[in-house]
Amino acid sequence: MSAPWLPRVLREYALIADGERGGLVGPDGAIVWMCAPGWDGRAVFSALLGGRGGYAITPADPWHVWGGHYKPGSLIWRSRWVGAGVTECREALAMPADPHCAVILRRIEAHEGPARVRLTLDVGAGFGRGRIRDLARTGGIWSGRSTASGAGTVHFRWSGAGRARPDADGRLDLAVTVPAGQFRDLVLEISDRPFDGPPADPAAAWQGTEEAWAHAVPGCDDLVASRDASHAYAVLRGLTSGSGGMVAAATTSLPERPDGVRNYDYRYAWIRDQCYAGLAMAAHGSRDQLVGTVRFIAERVLADGPDLCPAYTVTGNRIPVERSVRLRGYPGSTVRAGNRVNGQFQLDALGEVLQLLAAAARLDLLGADDWRAAEIAADAIEQRWRKPDAGVWELHEDRWTQSRLACVAGLRAIAAQAGPAGARLAARWSGLADAMLAEQEASVHPSGRWQRAPGDERVDASLLLPVVRGAVPPDDPRSLATIEAVGRELADDGFVYRFRHDNRPLHEAEGAFLLCGFWMALTAHVRGDEVAAAHWFERNRAACGPAGLYTEEFDVHQHQLRGNLPQAFVHAAMLECAVRLSGSVRLAGSDT
Repeated sequence: MSAPWLPRVLREYALIADGERGGLVGPDGAIVWMCAPGWDGRAVFSALLGGRGGYAITPADPWHVWGGHYKPGSLIWRSRWVGAGVTECREALAMPADPHCAVILRRIEAHEGPARVRLTLDVGAGFGRGRIRDLARTGGIWSGRSTASGAGTVHFRWSGAGRARPDADGRLDLAVTVPAGQFRDLVLEISDRPFDGPPADPAAAWQGTEEAWAHAVPGCDDLVASRDASHAYAVLRGLTSGSGGMVAAATTSLPERPDGVRNYDYRYAWIRDQCYAGLAMAAHGSRDQLVGTVRFIAERVLADGPDLCPAYTVTGNRIPVERSVRLRGYPGSTVRAGNRVNGQFQLDALGEVLQLLAAAARLDLLGADDWRAAEIAADAIEQRWRKPDAGVWELHEDRWTQSRLACVAGLRAIAAQAGPAGARLAARWSGLADAMLAEQEASVHPSGRWQRAPGDERVDASLLLPVVRGAVPPDDPRSLATIEAVGRELADDGFVYRFRHDNRPLHEAEGAFLLCGFWMALTAHVRGDEVAAAHWFERNRAACGPAGLYTEEFDVHQHQLRGNLPQAFVHAAMLECAVRLSGSVRLAGSDT
């Protein structure tokens, strides 16, 4: 049986997450996406992609208006429906998280009249291929399992819906009325192991979750866009496992373009993305999550050295080979699991690693193993920088200018932190940076700007980043010419595109890249143009839905989100902008 929940535009979904997995909640109260036991596991709720499986609390009265908001500094979401009365549903994944067991907390609250809702639970292991088996009710608590060939078994236990009834396929349904002014708790546990303890207590689980979030997100009252900055921290924390690994997004195969080709699996930890997030946290002086980030990155460098992969699972393992999944897919896409990036080499990631380690060193967070990782990363750059790589946009191999300038910035940053004891290494790293920069003259366009590669004359928005990171000064003629060219050729109405694919109008080739829009803001800030920085920042931070979540791309013409949700590096860039712009300007109308 296919899922009864129709797809919605991406801006209408909210995220609940606990660091080990995440679920998307639609405006109809349906959790239509969640993998178990962890991020890269097979989905147990896959209705988002046209499969079986979901968990809904839906108003019984179809005549209603939806809304919602997060508890500040958390991913505790509150759906709100206004109809004959006002019904709210408070929901979260319980924290602290168990890597083997997801605990979904949902509390139905009746405001201004009774709350009449319908509950539906359908657990489908293996992207919906598995059916519910061994369904039983004991003491008002439902339990069962779902098994799919090659995908293993997930066990579930559902408290608070003892009167639910199964249909012919095992899906549980129940109509509930909560009296005005009262609430009803529901707790769903999903595990890759049989349960051997009592069910989770909702009161204790809610208290533990609220306390965990209170300690997870630092104060942001000193920042411009303080609520958005706090929310960005919460999103990044929700996407970060106890291992320190942060997934690029919670989902797979949400299309960047409705052509069935550009849709990827981002449920893995990208080295570059994680460095971007760490740099944002370091800029704010936030140490707690940064420690885990540095640990995860350093461990990967120590293990793989010059063979550093672009991305890993959050447990540090290799990403599986990309394969097709037999689901209908979100409209405009096909479904994939795994990622082809596992076969790439991305030189810029090594430069980003050094930038991250240098930022952590400024906060006195590096240990002996971390410094050893810095030496290995610098040695890997020295070995491989003249060879082609896949680059920041993960395209075909070339001698990408941005990759080499990222390494220049990283080498200089870590050399500046080496101190007297590391003077010899610092001199070596600085000398390598100078040699690399000198050889980039082949990547200077006849107009004086940086071009993408020696044989590719196009302008590329990623070449703003060397200005931000200090590879070249902001008043260097090549920097000024590049900034001008990006603004002239790749910007539209306050948004920025990555590069020009062909002769088509920019918006016909792909959406505006929000990461590039925030880089434009940071570039203006570095140059001291705070008015322009505020313009770019405010324009791009508004490109989200009601839940404040960003995707990778923004369709400027249709004002739609495009790609996997939420995209971690966009939230990281928004946070870094808020931090850096706060040092010199208070934005008119910002929520400080």
